[in-house]
Amino acid sequence: MTNIQTTPLADDHGHVLVVDDDPQIRLLVARFLQRHGYKVTGAPDGRAMLEVLRQADIDLIILDLMLPGRSGFDLCGDVRATSQVPIVMLTARSEESDRIIGLEAGADDYVTKPFSPRELLARVRAVLRRSRSMRRTGDGRASECVVFDGWRMDLRRRELTSPSGTLVDLSTGEFDLMVAFIEHANRVLSREALMQFAKTRNSDPFDRAIDVQISRLRRKLEADVNGGQLIKTIRGAGYMFTPAVQVLEGQPA
Repeated sequence: MTNIQTTPLADDHGHVLVVDDDPQIRLLVARFLQRHGYKVTGAPDGRAMLEVLRQADIDLIILDLMLPGRSGFDLCGDVRATSQVPIVMLTARSEESDRIIGLEAGADDYVTKPFSPRELLARVRAVLRRSRSMRRTGDGRASECVVFDGWRMDLRRRELTSPSGTLVDLSTGEFDLMVAFIEHANRVLSREALMQFAKTRNSDPFDRAIDVQISRLRRKLEADVNGGQLIKTIRGAGYMFTPAVQVLEGQPA
């Protein structure tokens, strides 16, 4: 039986699952996050991670890339097949290709080892804030529904429905990008503007992370039988969301 340790809840900031085969890193991250109000559960590998996900409500996963057995890339894909829980990838590699593969698998952000615990905390807070803001109720855009080219997007429930009626799963990053495109439809948006509007990580302007997110979003939008090119590349300038967007107010919950 895998030994899974959970730290006491110091405040109601959320439940974080730390998946890393290094017990010292798990302990370091757990203690630091606990001091800042998070409940933390540790898991040394993918099997233990999936066991925790079956037993507990997890708000965010910190997932190491290099794990015994199945890699963090594979496990990220497994989680994304059934859940949109935010994932921050933890990796000792700094190559751009590894970051891109992680984002392709569905990660919302990444931190490279060796890392500052404060940086990791900032990433956790930012990703959770983005995720929770899109689930909130009350006034503002999160209570709206929008339609475009046969598609329907419920901003409160974070649900995107295709023209054929299929519910399309979106990661936190993809959802943020979708909202940015909807709010600036038929305008050319540079990569830097999309990073700002979508509240993505503070990346170098030449980092391909935003392009990877857009590529994933495009594939999902164009997978529908009626799907067309809704996100157009404007050479040398950026991207444009081409359909007309209509906001539907006062939709039932």
